[in-house]
Amino acid sequence: MQRRIVHLLLVLLVVVACNPGGDAPRTGRGSAGEQAGWEARAENVTIIRDDWGIPHIYAPTDADAIFGLMYAQAEDDFPRIERNFLVSQGRLAEAEGEAAIWQDLRMQLFIDPAELRAMYAESPAWLRDLMDAWADGLNYYLHTHPEVEPLVLDRFEPWMALTFSEGSIGGDIERVSLRALEAFYTGLEDDATEAAIPVSALVALDPEKEPTGSNGIAIAPANTVGGNALLLINPHTSFYFRHEAHVVSDEGLNVYGALTWGQFFVYQGFNETAGWIHTSSRADNIDEFLETIVERDGSRYYVYGDEERPLRARDVVVRYRTADGDMAERHFTAYRTHRGPIVRSVGDRWVSVALMEEPMRALIQSYSRTRAANLDEFLAVMESHTNSSNNTIFADAEGNIAYLHSNFVPVRDTRFDYSRPVDGSDPATDWQGLHTIDESPNAINPATGFAFCTNNWPYSAAGAASPRREDYPPYMDTGAENFRGEHALMLLEGRTDWTLESLQAAAYNSYLPAFAVLVPPLVQGWDALPAGHPLRDQTAEQVRLLRTWDFRWGEESVSTSLAVFWATELLRRVQSDARAMGKDVFEYAATETNPEERLNALVAASDRLAEDFGDWRTPWGQINRFQRLSGDIDLTFDDDAPSIPVGFTSGRWGALAVFGAAPRGGTRRWYGTSGNSFVAVVEFGERLRAVAVTAGGINNVPGSPHFDDQAERYAAGDLRPVRFYREDVEAAAQRVYRPGER
Repeated sequence: MQRRIVHLLLVLLVVVACNPGGDAPRTGRGSAGEQAGWEARAENVTIIRDDWGIPHIYAPTDADAIFGLMYAQAEDDFPRIERNFLVSQGRLAEAEGEAAIWQDLRMQLFIDPAELRAMYAESPAWLRDLMDAWADGLNYYLHTHPEVEPLVLDRFEPWMALTFSEGSIGGDIERVSLRALEAFYTGLEDDATEAAIPVSALVALDPEKEPTGSNGIAIAPANTVGGNALLLINPHTSFYFRHEAHVVSDEGLNVYGALTWGQFFVYQGFNETAGWIHTSSRADNIDEFLETIVERDGSRYYVYGDEERPLRARDVVVRYRTADGDMAERHFTAYRTHRGPIVRSVGDRWVSVALMEEPMRALIQSYSRTRAANLDEFLAVMESHTNSSNNTIFADAEGNIAYLHSNFVPVRDTRFDYSRPVDGSDPATDWQGLHTIDESPNAINPATGFAFCTNNWPYSAAGAASPRREDYPPYMDTGAENFRGEHALMLLEGRTDWTLESLQAAAYNSYLPAFAVLVPPLVQGWDALPAGHPLRDQTAEQVRLLRTWDFRWGEESVSTSLAVFWATELLRRVQSDARAMGKDVFEYAATETNPEERLNALVAASDRLAEDFGDWRTPWGQINRFQRLSGDIDLTFDDDAPSIPVGFTSGRWGALAVFGAAPRGGTRRWYGTSGNSFVAVVEFGERLRAVAVTAGGINNVPGSPHFDDQAERYAAGDLRPVRFYREDVEAAAQRVYRPGER
């Protein structure tokens, strides 16, 4: 069968010379011939919306199913589709103005529409069919919804799908500093060759910000009551970042899960016999190279060993919307070595960056894994080595489970320190191919019967059966253990009575291990203060409360409120000192601060709680809230508008259920904008069983029955049954229609 996994891997090497139908740019919402083609395709597609509004798309072919999927996605949130593809093409400034110029330039250093059009033409025929269907579904939506006014993209071309072929919340290129990029290319515009930025262009995470990433847990049949493998899918992204859908074709496609808006492959999800969850990786797979630049006869070269190689130069035009609504342009000359584009300079040397740039192979891998029926087929798909920014947790109906490390890790010469820019003039610093799957720190069917990832390192992924750190080069993973990892291990080790229901409960386990580290020194410091010390009286009631706290979050918990406000204040005060010492900020706060520093932070936290909420004894659920007021991409919040209490907290404290909340735009209450976004628990038995929840709802229009119908379930961790089998979908059907029917 054309689309079976083995064949998909073979066609990676196929180059198709012809391009039936051409790809000439067209404007408007379709010619008469195109409209007839769209309408004929729509007749092949059935969309069933269930009681939660989830679209289940049925069609005879994969391409027809993709057509229906994109139409349904656009019904639910076209603005987010458009924005994602403005970003992926380096065209955001056409909608948002001059402030987005540097983000667009960064993207355009890595993509060239002319090259992508050629790549589309050279793609395997089956992949072109899917890209054609992708564009047709979006264009048909615009054709049948003339009231929708795109900001920029009133026409989608098939090649555009190649610009966004990997579904992470932040692509690899987002680690390239916009500040340094602007300084460098502004310097070039001024005929300067130096724009020194004495910091790495690879952005360091701010410990004050909500940690990003996800949780994945797989449990082997030996550790379950039913003898079936279990999988927790728990991506932590910004809210409303992904769409939930089910796509079925007569050619064997049958996949359910979360798709990043505008993409035609399920990114986190499952088919009837296999499932996967991607978690952000800390593998080092992006490198910077210091290039020695030589100018001669009006041209620029870079030194490479004994050679002087010409820099590749390309004119890049970034269009942007002016304040009065007109379009203007900035012109740049973009430079590139054999490794990648020039993104900044250090002194008199330019810096190139190397990362994974394989859009066609990445799109093939992203789609093909949704059809993998078992671990062997999933591993075969991974031979493409284009899932660069993620680790993967996997489970299947055959009972296999796995932690699979980042799928793109270059081989380097370990004499060099790749955590810093290396000397690009030395050919020995070049990448030397990619590490194979067998060379990666995986945990496949571990003896412990579980595998997990919480964006921590791989060296605890399966407890005692984890890969050993000393067996791998340092660049294989630059992370460490985290509190969520410690929490997961505490729940997983030694347990053999797992069910779908108990795994769901574990996903919302309320323990906060960070406070087991931070609170005891606070209490001990208070105890050590001499009698009569003013801080003893000032904080006696607060310390008494925290002394007896079990470190568990809850809506009614005053201790959670006090601890979160206190620790946030303490970490804010010490983070620069911790960074200067090269210490983890939590370790520094627990071991390097004195009792007065800890208690003064407690006083400040108590005062802030009292100022914002009238009393420091305010339960957590009165502070920590879920609210959705509009479908806007840039969210706004209002303390006087309805909202829902949420018990779980930031992931920085080790919560497995994560809710990234803070005051927003002058509010007193803390409103979540990231964290748990899609949660699913799956059991792979003779008949698949799954439950899931999406933050808020899947439709972006206020007043829609599915705008916020899942909000209460989301806040309570009350997952709903997934309708996977056709008879269950039809029993729960609220609407059955074809694309184009209003």
